[in-house]
Amino acid sequence: MLRIAVPNKGSLSQPAADLLAEAGYRRRRDPRQLVLTDEDNGVELFFLRPRDVAVYVGAGTVDCGITGRDLLLDSGADAVEHRALGFARSRFRFAAPVDGPSSVEELAGTRIATSYDTVVRAFLAERGIEAGTVHLDGAVESAVRLGIADVVADVVETGSTLAAAGLEVFGEPVLESEAVLIRNATADVPAGLDILDRRVEGVLVARQYVLIDYDVRREDLERTVAVAPGRESPTISPLRDDQWAAVRVMVERGQMNKIMDELYAAGARAILVTSIVASRL
Repeated sequence: MLRIAVPNKGSLSQPAADLLAEAGYRRRRDPRQLVLTDEDNGVELFFLRPRDVAVYVGAGTVDCGITGRDLLLDSGADAVEHRALGFARSRFRFAAPVDGPSSVEELAGTRIATSYDTVVRAFLAERGIEAGTVHLDGAVESAVRLGIADVVADVVETGSTLAAAGLEVFGEPVLESEAVLIRNATADVPAGLDILDRRVEGVLVARQYVLIDYDVRREDLERTVAVAPGRESPTISPLRDDQWAAVRVMVERGQMNKIMDELYAAGARAILVTSIVASRL
């Protein structure tokens, strides 16, 4: 059986569980359940602390897992990113008081409070900057006011929390993170990972795309196909009236209304949109 580590709490937990459920795997009913065996799909799901997922994957205790790119890199575990999953996106930035450092180069000799020591030290080492790190498990924005650090490195969404603490973001991002599927860096690719990967890809595509169906006069067909050529090529079927054709095409969900407008202007009629539940490409 393929052993999959899944975050048991935090911002990664529910989206990861939803992704696996949409991919056809069993969902646990009791949040206290630590192991779920899915005989039908040949997998065992292990529900672990998000920070521990990469450690177990790197040790070979489980075959693969879902965690954040930030947690993977900070763990130092012998694990690698297999596929980006597109949710739980975050950005890590430096922040300091108005009269503090305002560029990455000015970090030399400072104390940096962060929950991600390994990530921050690697970032600084790549740029030849020597600075100290102060590890905190949370609420790093208070570190400067309390006098244990000069700068913080933390997740930034709107920046309002840092601003409330009298801090301003500066410099390039330390890291762009999101949820990722990971596997062991040195072991052979485990049996069953290819199936999991295809299923996950199918869910991600289904979330990103929709199907558009429309009718169009054959004289306008090339114009509408130019508007929406699809991932490979649209499906074109004859209608009873041989002057018309029916077309089906995949388009990005975020662009569907704009494309519908352009298709109508190009001569398409009876335009319908259908969500995709799952896919295999």
